[in-house]
Amino acid sequence: MNADFGAPKEHAGGLQQRRALYQPRLPPCLQGPTVRAEYGDATTTIDPSCAHVLAQAFPNTFGQPLVSFVAPADAAAEERPPIRVGVVFSGRQSPGGHNVVWGLHDALKAYNPQSVLYGFVGGTEGLFANKTLEITDDVLASYKNQGGFDLLGRSIDQIRTTKQVSSAMATCHSLNLDGLVIIGGVTSNSDAAQLAETLIQNNCKTKVVGVPVSLNGDLKNQFVETTVGFDTVCKVNSQLVSNVCLDAISAGKYYYFVRLMGRKASHVAFECALQSHPNMLILGEEVALSKLTLMEIINKICDGVQARAELGKYHGVLVIPEGLIESIPEMYALIQLLLHQESDNSAQLSQIDTEQLLAHLVETEMIKRTKEGRYKGRKFSSVCHFFGYQARGSIPSNFDCDYAYALGRISLHMIAAGLTGYMATVANLKDPVDKWRCAAAPLTAMMSLKRHLRGPGAIPIGKPSIHPSPIDLKGKAYELLREKASSFLLDDFYRTPGGIQFEGPGSDAKPITLTIENQDYVGDIEILKECLSKVRTMVKPGCSREILKAAISSMLSVTDVLTVMSHPLNAELPLYHFK
Repeated sequence: MNADFGAPKEHAGGLQQRRALYQPRLPPCLQGPTVRAEYGDATTTIDPSCAHVLAQAFPNTFGQPLVSFVAPADAAAEERPPIRVGVVFSGRQSPGGHNVVWGLHDALKAYNPQSVLYGFVGGTEGLFANKTLEITDDVLASYKNQGGFDLLGRSIDQIRTTKQVSSAMATCHSLNLDGLVIIGGVTSNSDAAQLAETLIQNNCKTKVVGVPVSLNGDLKNQFVETTVGFDTVCKVNSQLVSNVCLDAISAGKYYYFVRLMGRKASHVAFECALQSHPNMLILGEEVALSKLTLMEIINKICDGVQARAELGKYHGVLVIPEGLIESIPEMYALIQLLLHQESDNSAQLSQIDTEQLLAHLVETEMIKRTKEGRYKGRKFSSVCHFFGYQARGSIPSNFDCDYAYALGRISLHMIAAGLTGYMATVANLKDPVDKWRCAAAPLTAMMSLKRHLRGPGAIPIGKPSIHPSPIDLKGKAYELLREKASSFLLDDFYRTPGGIQFEGPGSDAKPITLTIENQDYVGDIEILKECLSKVRTMVKPGCSREILKAAISSMLSVTDVLTVMSHPLNAELPLYHFK
């Protein structure tokens, strides 16, 4: 184990030192030592057919209410006892992770200066072995607004086996923790839900809180608009892709095949395509939906190459997610047989040079078309890149600094309120920070069971968990991409977003996919509550029969629609074409 975890960083000066001085902005409700919480209705799961299974698996935490933090509480006369909290990195390093710890620490000390924050050194293995570092102002000084997870480090990304859960519980008992904050993605937060349930069943007082930090951006649902780190990773990769685009058009003779991180969901590749405008983008979600074979994908790429050649263009840029190979039916079984699994039981897709495979097969097909007389242009030449780890340790964007710091502070208020089995959330992220909505959402409300068949009669199979969210092929962002597809392919409509800006007009830019979609779920719930309140006010005993009949008719219509919508059919969608 690295003995330097928690040691001050040796800054080279310049950018890192200036970033350390940046003070994250906070929503109004978090600008005090305590907050006022509002408890909503009991929650359910996004998949109603799984509700009974989840209720049985999580008898103590399923159905908990959504909690909104609406304003600073008047804490002048309150006596707040010190709180003991532990924090652990349980996922891939992602820009902004350090700011979660910073926000948690600041909120903890504002709540009561005698409160203590322990960081588990070495990730979850440090949690199991009770290896801690007390987080202080001095320890944090060199890590504020910095990339990486090197303050504490990380190891395996799971708290799952009986031995692991027992070890984690023993550590919580030993340190007398009031709360445990788990920073990670889909897998880590699924484990956090199970750990919270187990601790309740064993009368352990420690409250378990999850924080959505994942560079893949695949922890998206009705409560989580995006994850910490996604904005930074997409900005860094978009700059690299745009550099390649300009190199391609300058030389005029190479096709660049660029693979980006993304695993099961293609969010990074999707966002980077919207920011940099490469000629072609192939999403794993499209391939999986249309059940395209490998050669069908190759032929589509070759058709694009040929269409560009007819315009005298023999260069281009193709972007793919690393999870694409797993979406191709005939390749999936081979992957499972040949590759070792990651610590979260997924295939090590980063080891597969998918971009080289595609480039080789496209070259072979173009040679074949030339021999058959179907292609008369220049010889096809390719250059391959994998932008996988260049962005994970990047200095975080202003957005990620603010978002992470806010989530850290929310985590403390959740523990102080006695919440367990919840995730810290912020909604309305597309707007300025002073309009953000802070909340705590039950982890079980984000969970479901995998379906091995499509359609309303499909039976959920497997263990309840939070699943990666794919690209929404019905969403506004995807529709925008389809509208621009032809221009991207043929017009060299390259865009150069440049490097991350920390000051100036571009410093507060946010992911395009975040700004396009209307994702303020908490705000929509508030609108619904207002509408229901108005109905109750207008339709009271003693109102006219006409008003009563109109209300009944309207409510019956609404319930009929909602009944149908709660069991939707899986409609097939067209593939995003490049011509």
